[in-house]
Amino acid sequence: MAVKTSVKSVATKTVMGRPKALRGAEQRFSQARKASILLKHVSDPTRLQVILILADGERHVGALCEQLSQSQPAVSHHLALLRHGDIIAPRRQGKNNFYSLTETGAGLARVVKNLIA
Repeated sequence: MAVKTSVKSVATKTVMGRPKALRGAEQRFSQARKASILLKHVSDPTRLQVILILADGERHVGALCEQLSQSQPAVSHHLALLRHGDIIAPRRQGKNNFYSLTETGAGLARVVKNLIA
C-alpha cells in the first residue's frame, strides 16, 4: 500500500514526465527571455522618447521627426525596431504613416514615466 501512495504522489508532481519545479523554471526562463527582448527594443534614448511622445496620442512620422529633431530615415529606423517589438502599431492614411502605442507600449510608457518621475 505504501508503494501505491508514493507512485501516486510522484504522478501528481509530474506532467508529461517533467517535474513541477522544472516546468516553473522553464516558465520563468521564457518570461525572462521575453522581457530581455522587450528591453533591448527600448534600450535607446530616442526609442524611449518615442514611447513617451506616443503616450500622449497618435503621431505622424513628420511630427515625430520634428519633436525628436532627427531626420526621417533615423526616426523610421527607430520606429521599425519598436514596430517589430510590438510596442507601436502603424496606421496608414494615404501616403502618411501614423503610429500609436500597443497595449505593451502603453505599459512600457507607464513604467518609464514612473522611473523618471
